[in-house]
Amino acid sequence: MDTNRVEEAELLMRRALQIDEGCYGLDHPAVAIDLNNLAQLLGATNRLTDAEPLMRRALQIDEASYGLDHPEVAKDLNNLAQLLRATNRLSEAEQMYCRCLQILITSMQKQAYQHPELETVINNYIDFLHAQGLSKEAVQAKLGSLYQ
Repeated sequence: MDTNRVEEAELLMRRALQIDEGCYGLDHPAVAIDLNNLAQLLGATNRLTDAEPLMRRALQIDEASYGLDHPEVAKDLNNLAQLLRATNRLSEAEQMYCRCLQILITSMQKQAYQHPELETVINNYIDFLHAQGLSKEAVQAKLGSLYQ
């Protein structure tokens, strides 16, 4: 995308997806990565309707592959939350942010290790809440409830 060759990039991403589906099967984590990459490209070119089913399929693959509470699932949830926010489906977006944060926070508490994406997701959620008009105190209360 940096070279503004989006159409070429999309074709290559779709080809990589087909290759990985053929090599690994339709439900392999490598396929989920390809789906997420393609969805990010489509989202960046404002083709959100086309991106959403790819993100949802990646989420389903990762949930089945890793379990419902894995950091890879959290990454998918954050991506989907961002897309839902962009399409003004705010209630659904907030649910995705909260589930994502709960996964990452629980993982951190169990492993005494902060996932590298945690700060990014927290910032995304804070930005989302501020855009909804919540006060600083209300935002802190919502964040605090996730750590319980």
